[in-house]
Amino acid sequence: MSVEPETRSVPPSEGLPEPGGVPPLAVLVPVAPGYPPRQMARGLQTTHGMRRHLRAVRGLLGALLFLALMYTATLTRALLIPLVLAAFLGLALNPVVAAGTRWHLPRWLSASVLMLALLLGIGGGIGLLAQPAIGWFHGAPAAIRHFMPKLKSMTQPLEAANRATQSLVNTQNPRAVAAAPAAVAITAWDVVSTAPKVLAAVLGVMLLVFFFLVYGDSMLRRLVEITPGFAYKRHAVVIVRGIQTEVSRYLLTALLINAALGALTAAMLWVYKMPDPLLWGTVAMFANFIPYVGAICTAIILALVGMLSTHDATLHAFLPALTFTTITVLEGNLITPMIQGRSMRLSPIAILLWLLVWSWLWGVPGALLAVPMLTCAKLVTERVRGWRWFAMIVAR
Repeated sequence: MSVEPETRSVPPSEGLPEPGGVPPLAVLVPVAPGYPPRQMARGLQTTHGMRRHLRAVRGLLGALLFLALMYTATLTRALLIPLVLAAFLGLALNPVVAAGTRWHLPRWLSASVLMLALLLGIGGGIGLLAQPAIGWFHGAPAAIRHFMPKLKSMTQPLEAANRATQSLVNTQNPRAVAAAPAAVAITAWDVVSTAPKVLAAVLGVMLLVFFFLVYGDSMLRRLVEITPGFAYKRHAVVIVRGIQTEVSRYLLTALLINAALGALTAAMLWVYKMPDPLLWGTVAMFANFIPYVGAICTAIILALVGMLSTHDATLHAFLPALTFTTITVLEGNLITPMIQGRSMRLSPIAILLWLLVWSWLWGVPGALLAVPMLTCAKLVTERVRGWRWFAMIVAR
């Protein structure tokens, strides 16, 4: 005949450990007849130790998984960068296609018209900006060399420090010889050999965007259909629709804000009679996707352009850069938070760390895509149970 275990109260004075172990409270535990309380306490301590070891192993496995994902992202960046860019463009343009469906237009027709307009805009922009960009690329070094004698009085302390450093290095290593700078030039063969790769990348991204716009909703609908249970289906629909709406609104708003900043920068440079205002307005638009760093780099470029165009280092030469800095300060601290709201605001530390990581992994494309990826990750983790801690960490 089997003996059923009995349940009895075990007071803390009956062999439980001192403070720092089990709290001095009466614990109701199922014990077999004659089971010693001291062995029962030792078993509880063993269980707690196993749980701590399991948590440590889980943390180690999570760190290894994170490192493996980073290595995979670096190894497959040629594939992932077009996919991420196409996904962002598809989410940003999805409201336009959805508005067409409300006017009883097929999605493929709205997406085709949108892609055609986008291709024409990209082609026209490249045709307008390619020649000025190549001209600056070739002429800027010579212009800087001719302009440097005018800055001799300002750069004499730096030159003296540089000569002292070089003399010290040469004294310690007499065989060190300064390497001659390599000449930078773009030939017709470079353009011809690179053009097919660029054209193939652009067409691949455009095709991905087109298929995302046409078949994206049906794919999400099928993903929801395979979810088991009606309650789970409804919850999944609410989460997916909320994420899609928020991410689309953020991306479209960011595109419009940056385009407006680029247009305002080009108009400001045209008023100041600076050369190639459309080129520098486009640079300002794309650089604004990189918070802080993009605005600083654009201001430095505009200061150099002002000095080279006026052949002087007076206040008039730095006026475009100062005006652009004022515009970006107003845009970043007043206009963008007012339009996007507090749900889109990110911590500056999180932004800089995210920029550092993705710039190291993907280079310039990673720097351009880093903040949209971080904002989308924040919007997604806010709605997914178990991941809200990430949204709280990166929020401002």
